[in-house]
Amino acid sequence: MPNLNIIKPELIWPGKYDENGNRLENRGVALPFQVVETIREGRATREPGRTLELFNFSKPQEQSEWRNKLIWGDNLLVMASLLEEFAGKVDLIYIDPPYGTGSDFSFKVVVGDDDDPLSGKEPSILEEKAYRDTWGSGLQSYLGMMASRLELLRNLLAETGSIFVHLDVHVGPYVKILMDEIFGKDNFQNEITWYYYNKIHDSRKKLLPKAHDQILYYVKSKSSSYTYNPLTENRDEPVKQLKRVKVNGKMINARDEEGKVIYQEKTTRTLDTIWRIRCLQPANKAEWVHYETQKPVDLIERILAVASNPGDLVLDCFVGSGTSLVAAERNNRRWIGCDLGRFAIHTTRKRLLDIPDCKPFEILNLGKYERKYWQGVTFGDERPAEPDRVALAAYVRFILDLYHAQPVQGAHIHGRKGPALVHVGAVDAPVTINEINEALTECAALGQQELHVLGWEWEMGLYDPLTQQARREYGIRLRLLNIPREVMEKRAVECGDIRFFDLAWLDADIMTLDTSRRNSKIKVALKDFVMPDTDLIPDEVRANIRKWSDYIDYWAVDWDFRHDTFMNQWQNYRTRQNRKLELESAPHEYTQPGRYQVLIKVVDIFGNDTSRLLLWEVA
Repeated sequence: MPNLNIIKPELIWPGKYDENGNRLENRGVALPFQVVETIREGRATREPGRTLELFNFSKPQEQSEWRNKLIWGDNLLVMASLLEEFAGKVDLIYIDPPYGTGSDFSFKVVVGDDDDPLSGKEPSILEEKAYRDTWGSGLQSYLGMMASRLELLRNLLAETGSIFVHLDVHVGPYVKILMDEIFGKDNFQNEITWYYYNKIHDSRKKLLPKAHDQILYYVKSKSSSYTYNPLTENRDEPVKQLKRVKVNGKMINARDEEGKVIYQEKTTRTLDTIWRIRCLQPANKAEWVHYETQKPVDLIERILAVASNPGDLVLDCFVGSGTSLVAAERNNRRWIGCDLGRFAIHTTRKRLLDIPDCKPFEILNLGKYERKYWQGVTFGDERPAEPDRVALAAYVRFILDLYHAQPVQGAHIHGRKGPALVHVGAVDAPVTINEINEALTECAALGQQELHVLGWEWEMGLYDPLTQQARREYGIRLRLLNIPREVMEKRAVECGDIRFFDLAWLDADIMTLDTSRRNSKIKVALKDFVMPDTDLIPDEVRANIRKWSDYIDYWAVDWDFRHDTFMNQWQNYRTRQNRKLELESAPHEYTQPGRYQVLIKVVDIFGNDTSRLLLWEVA
């Protein structure tokens, strides 16, 4: 129980204090980020034959070079990992956390060249886990989730910074008390009412239609010179007001030569806390991206105008459809955004790429470092950099159990599931071609005809040649399956929500356009794409698939992949305005002879990545 000798109102829920009255805090752990993709140039910026040379990606990033950051992962871990570099440096925070009593993670699937959204995509297991943690025990778990994140946000916020928390009437009053406790009651600025006047209401419900959301506005410290820019807005109709002038230090009514009071027409008024801004409608193809919780860009732009200046750093740790980052990019603010959902990251990436002159940005995650930390905590290894045999064996047994396989003793074979042998990839490294070949050799020596390889990440371009080689040389059916990130989530494991999925398969070719036979000018063509586990795809979606390319929403090319970060140097993708997907890239010309690795990345309609690595030699 809390210390009851302190007499002040306080919001208390189970899990806020331990049995000794000590406040429990869940601040995560600081882990290094992995840059998994660098967006070099957006489609809206690109012109035929033009290459952006703003950054030389072959050199280390200079301290003075800022790149905006889009991060996939649990925001509790992401924010804890941001603290080392960004504590006290964020100028403005805007968050729109899930606040309904139902899941806010669904989105509409749009297939092929059509713009008609199909059945809402079910949340991924990971997103469902987040939903269960948010609302699993009702309001108390929601408040616990919010409290731990608000504490981290306060540590990230600059002394002159502001935070805006977007809520609705169901949880707004409770979060207001949380904000008073964490940010300080005296630092409350105001409560903004977003009045969405154009929302269509269900007349069958016996209640007053809901037509507004709450946005809580706090500053880090009113004692500091926090950023505030007073704004005006146009009136619906001009009004007449008395004209005031200063005479002998006093303000008086202005009068004309005949002594009559002068009135002036006023077309603007000072912006107050009632913001009349339309909500988005599906017919708005220029902005609406089929996200039920999507907010209009001009709402966020007004927040940016009130509490930040050009060049300031903006953070949103519940990115969703990416509206806040779009607003920040369009208004010359630096930004960091993160989200738990893969499709949220993908949708945000596409929206940013469509902004003219969008600056280069990075896509990051915590990747192997998060998994390494999880392995150490879960299996008792206190030296995560060098897992001991006990921790490693416990990890392998854990994965085999989730895959419903029995452990076996072998050099490269770890288990058996029915007629298939099973190899489990390491936590902190991609599964390599050599690793799979060693497992295939052992499988063949044991006289078995099927091998399942489970991995977190994969050496680029190994799917097609390896599966064919396994059947041709060993007579073995090889299946490559992803270990889902959900295995690191205790609640998802306890609920039996773990599913292992086969890798998708991509076929692509390089075509030369060079008549001099140096092969210096090329383009890439997609030839085929196969999604496994089609039985898990909703029936309505499968019924609308007419060709293999209908599964593809986006693809990009790195013309000189060097086994580090994917450098997105060309991309094509579907938008609501243009549903057509080009299956051939724009031409690319190499200026130097050499052997190049061309990496192609495809994102399917569910937000999953598939890659294919091709080799090309320039004479």
